[in-house]
Amino acid sequence: MNSPTLIVGLEVHVQLLTESKLFCGCANRFNPDEPNTQTCPVCLGLPGSLPVMNERAFRLALKTGLALNCDISPFTKWDRKQYYYPDLPKGYQISQYDLPFSHDGWLEIDGDGDDGGRRRIGIIRAHLEEDAGKNLHDESGRGGDSRVDLNRAGTPLLEIVSQPDIRSPQEAKRYLEDLKLLLTYLGVSDCNMQEGSLRCDANVNLHVTTDDGKVAATPIVEVKNLNSFRGVEQAVEHEARRQLDEFHRTGRKLGDPGVEKETRGWNADRGVTFAQRGKEEASDYRYFPDPDLAPVTVDEELLETIQDELPEFPAERRARFGTAWGLSNYDAAVIVDQGAVFADYFERVAKTCGDGKQAANWVTQDVLRELNERQLGIADFPIAADLLGRLLAKVVAGELTVKSGREVFAELLARTDRGEDIGGGDIDAIVAEKGLAVVADTGALEVVVERVIANNPNAAEAFRGGKPQAIGKLIGEVMREVKGADAKVVRQMIVERLSR
Repeated sequence: MNSPTLIVGLEVHVQLLTESKLFCGCANRFNPDEPNTQTCPVCLGLPGSLPVMNERAFRLALKTGLALNCDISPFTKWDRKQYYYPDLPKGYQISQYDLPFSHDGWLEIDGDGDDGGRRRIGIIRAHLEEDAGKNLHDESGRGGDSRVDLNRAGTPLLEIVSQPDIRSPQEAKRYLEDLKLLLTYLGVSDCNMQEGSLRCDANVNLHVTTDDGKVAATPIVEVKNLNSFRGVEQAVEHEARRQLDEFHRTGRKLGDPGVEKETRGWNADRGVTFAQRGKEEASDYRYFPDPDLAPVTVDEELLETIQDELPEFPAERRARFGTAWGLSNYDAAVIVDQGAVFADYFERVAKTCGDGKQAANWVTQDVLRELNERQLGIADFPIAADLLGRLLAKVVAGELTVKSGREVFAELLARTDRGEDIGGGDIDAIVAEKGLAVVADTGALEVVVERVIANNPNAAEAFRGGKPQAIGKLIGEVMREVKGADAKVVRQMIVERLSR
C-alpha cells in the first residue's frame, strides 16, 4: 500500500472592518464585557423588523474577491439558511447559497517542494453572511447554566471556501498565513483570531491506494472552529493519522452504505479531534431567497472603482523590494510579512538614507526589537521613518559608525521616553555631545593605538605569538578612548603596528 494523499479544503470566516453590522445599524466591535448591548430588533429577530444591507461590507467583500482573482457575478441575492441554535434568534442565518457574489478564484502560496515553486490554491467561492451570537457555557463541571451573548449576531462575515487543493498540514498553515496577510494589506479585516475576526474549518480526508491499485477515499471530516494557524496545522496532521488508522482497522470508505461526512471538534490541550455530529447537507438547511432583501447588481463601473482601490499585494511587494532595494528573499519576506504599515516604514527609511540593505538591517533588527519590547505597533513607534533615514544616511556616508549610530538611536528613544520631541537637530546634537563623529585624523588614532599597545603588552605578545583573538582586547581599548573610531580601521592599524 502506497503512502496516502492528503486532501484538505479550508473554509475561512473573516469579520469585515465596518462600523456597523451587516443588516442593521448596531456597532460592529468586539465587546465581551457588556453582553447583549450591541443589539436591536433586526439582529434580535423581533417580528416586523426589516434588514438593510451594509454597502461598505459589500464593497469590502468585492475588494477581496478581486484580490483573490475571483469572477464577480453581475447579479447576487441573499438566502435564508434555516437551522436552530440558541445563539441564532431568528432561527435562520442570512447568507448566500447558489448565487454568491464571487467564485472561481485562486491564491498563490509557496509549495512544499525544495524547488521553492509556487502553487495555486483554488477558491470555490467567497460569499457574505451574518454571524450568529455566542453561547457561554459553565465549564466548571458542576452543570451550571449556559448563557447567550448576541453582541456578535449580525456581524458581517466573508466566508472564503478553498478547493480541496491543499496537500499537507504545512500548506494549510501557509495558505492561512498568506490569506491573512493579503486581507490585512487590503484593509478589509484586522484578522484578530483572539477576538474571533478570523476563524477556520478544515475539511480533511485521504485518498489511499490499496494493494490492488484502486484508490479509496476515507470519509470527509470537517474540523470546526479552529482559532490559530498552529491549531489548523496540528488538527489536520492528527486527523490524517486518525483516518488512516481507522481505514486500516475498518476499511470504511466514502460511498459505502451508512458512511457519511462527519463534523468533529478540536481539543488543543489534548491534541485530538472528537466526534460532534453528522455533517449537514445543503438540503438540511432548506435554503430559500430572503424575501426582505433586494438582490444586488454589480456593474463594470463599480468593479473598475474597486479595482483602482486595490493596493500593491504582498507577493508583488516582496519581488519589488528585491529588485528595487537589492534585498534577499528572506529580508523582503520579513519586512512585508509584518504588514503594510511596517513595509511602508521600511521604504521611507530606505528612500531617505539611499541604502536598502542598511535600512532593512535596522528595521528588522533594531526597530523590531524595540517594538517587541515596548509591545507597540509600527504606527506608534516614536522614531519617525524620515528621522531614522537621516540617521542611517550618516552611517551610509561614513560620518558615523554602525556602533555610534546605534548609540544615537538609543538616545533618541530615551528622549522620547522622557516626553521630549525629537527631530533632525537632535541627531547632530547627540553626535556632538557624545563625540561620536567618525575620526578621520589617523594621526590622532596612531597616538592612541601606540598607547594601548604599550599598556597591554601581554595581549600584544599573544597576538604576535599566533593568537589572533587577542587583538580584540586592543581594539576594545582603542574604541573606548575614541568613540568615533571605525573598528575596521582600528584593527588594520593595530595589525600593521604589531607586524613591524
